[in-house]
Amino acid sequence: MINKVSKNEERQRRHARLRAKVSGTASCPRLNVFRSNKHISCQIIDDEKGNTLVACSSKNLNLKNGGNVEAAKTVGAKIAELALANNITEVVFDRGGYNYHGRIAALADAAREAGLKF
Repeated sequence: MINKVSKNEERQRRHARLRAKVSGTASCPRLNVFRSNKHISCQIIDDEKGNTLVACSSKNLNLKNGGNVEAAKTVGAKIAELALANNITEVVFDRGGYNYHGRIAALADAAREAGLKF
């Protein structure tokens, strides 16, 4: 019998491979993205200390529809604004095992346009 692996388990395996290569430091923290069907969230993490420095999600912003590209753009702009307010200018992007497409790309592009470098 073949073991059926869910899409989320496959994504978690991809994320583990990605995390083996990508790590955030105090000078250049990691921008992590999580995407669900209804919402998108991201956080900036210092992996050396294990601290979340800044976090933002479509839930916190009280968006009418948090699961679309427009919501991702809003969250990306907001996380960049919060990061710049906390003197974080450069980050490493962690796409969380998702394809760099659609909502993930929209969030990244909006963060770049708002002044975050990665």
